[in-house]
Amino acid sequence: MDQGNTAFVLISAALVLLMTPGLAFFYGGLVKAKSVISMMMLSFGAIGLIGVLWVVFGYAIAFPGDQGTVAPWSIDWGSLGLAKLLETPEGAAYPPLAFVAFQATFAIITVALISGAIADRAKFGAWMVFAAVWATVVYFPVASWVFNFGLADDGSFAYGGWITHGLQGWLGVGAIDFAGGTAVHINAGAAALALALVLGRRIGFQKGVHVPHNPPFVLLGAGLLWFGWFGFNAGSELAADGTAAVAFVNTIAAPAAALLAWLVVEKIRDGKPTSVGAASGAVAGLVAITPACASVTPIWAVVLGAIAGAICPLAVELKYRFGFDDSLDVVGIHLVGGLIGTLYLGFFANGTGLIYSGSLAQLAAQAIAAVTVLVYSFVLAFAIGWLVDRSLGFRVKSEDEIAGIDTVVHGEEGYVLAGAKS
Repeated sequence: MDQGNTAFVLISAALVLLMTPGLAFFYGGLVKAKSVISMMMLSFGAIGLIGVLWVVFGYAIAFPGDQGTVAPWSIDWGSLGLAKLLETPEGAAYPPLAFVAFQATFAIITVALISGAIADRAKFGAWMVFAAVWATVVYFPVASWVFNFGLADDGSFAYGGWITHGLQGWLGVGAIDFAGGTAVHINAGAAALALALVLGRRIGFQKGVHVPHNPPFVLLGAGLLWFGWFGFNAGSELAADGTAAVAFVNTIAAPAAALLAWLVVEKIRDGKPTSVGAASGAVAGLVAITPACASVTPIWAVVLGAIAGAICPLAVELKYRFGFDDSLDVVGIHLVGGLIGTLYLGFFANGTGLIYSGSLAQLAAQAIAAVTVLVYSFVLAFAIGWLVDRSLGFRVKSEDEIAGIDTVVHGEEGYVLAGAKS
């Protein structure tokens, strides 16, 4: 066992777990002051719920072994409860449970990302039911499509999910998704759009009405997300090597360029660059580089970041044109950013992209992966959300939404003056 790589995987897992509290701050700062506890609890609820489900059966669905190369939905019954993974096989680079822990943090933050679309109006209990079902029937299988792989005795990859491996037999190349552009961001973004449609618009929804109550929280959250994202991207190599270093540098370059591009768009469009725009731009760049971080050169990472930083703020505006209330812009940043990063590889992926190979095969593989995950997640998320809404009720009462839902849902306030009565 390589103790260096084991430490690298475990530290990366810890970094990715930190991203979910970071997301809670990012989202919490964007809502109104009397909904901040409720918003942050949606993320912390995901940590508790998905952490348990992952151990009990989530890993067994996401990593079903070689059967996952041919079946879109499989389960490794022997991995339920993780008991068979307690021992480290001879010659393994790291303990199996290190990989289990790393992938658990991906599952957690993917679910938490969705919550941004339903800010200020969702019941906590209904969210938890939705999250449990969606993770089971959408995230765990989709993670298998992308991340399911195993190691042969010689340390080489023996098989993969049908998106990254199965397409090779048809197109000659599989889709590239190094750290989760499809499985995490397109997946969560499509589900967020579905839930926004199910819950409907907030009272008084229109441009300029709902403004962030705490931009410093937003900046803090973005900083924590960026810090954790090095584990997300570089950690996906599962080894402290040259590929991880490329992913690390690209995780600096792309969001930096996206941050600048977002601010330029704001300056041209609105006359002033904002702190929330800087934070949103950095996150958009991080989203876009996620699938591509190990497959493009740093200069192409800068270009990708600039594209995402310019397009995503325009995509955010679509919710006002089409009338869907994606409260915290999960669709505009994560769905659109994930699509940009995934399709970008069809042109600029090292060796197989159009500019290197002259072939459209890689672009076709990326498009198939993106569209499949988008449609699968949207349809099932809409169905699950609709059933939860009809059975439990997903929205709080209108009067509670207007007043702010923290005290109604959790019996707490985010800001209480010293000595003041609640």
